[in-house]
Amino acid sequence: MLLVCDVGNTNLVFGIYQDNILKYSFRLGTDPLKTSDEYGVLVKTLIEDEGYTLDDVDDVIISSVVPEVMHSLENFALKFCKKKAYIVGPGVKTGINIKYNNPAQVGADRIVNATCGYEKYGGNIILIDFGTATTFCAVSKEGDYLGGLITPGIKISADALFMHTSKLPKIEIVKPKSVIAKNTVGAMQSGIYYGYVGLVDKIVSDMIKELGWRKYKVIATGGLSQLIVEGSIHEIIIDKTLTLEGLKIIYEKNK
Repeated sequence: MLLVCDVGNTNLVFGIYQDNILKYSFRLGTDPLKTSDEYGVLVKTLIEDEGYTLDDVDDVIISSVVPEVMHSLENFALKFCKKKAYIVGPGVKTGINIKYNNPAQVGADRIVNATCGYEKYGGNIILIDFGTATTFCAVSKEGDYLGGLITPGIKISADALFMHTSKLPKIEIVKPKSVIAKNTVGAMQSGIYYGYVGLVDKIVSDMIKELGWRKYKVIATGGLSQLIVEGSIHEIIIDKTLTLEGLKIIYEKNK
């Protein structure tokens, strides 16, 4: 049994793979103050509720954009799973050629997504990950990671509107029925939603134009991908387990 863990700024997403099939996944809040014991108790409890045990774990692989939690997670793997975790980073085989000026600057999450995207969908792909930050990445048919963009995530954008104004309330992120709203909450929801859809559409269009691709695929992942993709003018494939599957693929390349 393989335990995979994607560490994001807001959540840690764990997945259990057995016979190459994702059997179970769950989220925990990212907290640099949590100890290895605290993570161990939480993970142990959640997987045992599904009929699994940490004794069944053959290996652990972790990708992280939050260095502050890695000490606890690596110790969790050693103490509770009796395994030294594979860590996605420099020197790990991915099958992707990173064409960044400084390859070490590319986030582990982007590398994992690119690996899975290329293996699963082939080249000439644009990958969008709707996380705390929203990332856009381009991978060529030759397997070259060509670079991309990073923008504030939709939740960050909504929270900033609330935090930096004196009278605007905190809102739920939903797709409004109309662009033009008749009340303050509706106006904020419309601005956030349609503004963000417009951002995605513009960036994807400009990336395609700059890359000069005639045939390509656009793949989206992340918690709010379904909501945003519904409003897009582009044909976008939603792959909610892209990152977890990417971790499994990288593990297979390095074991």
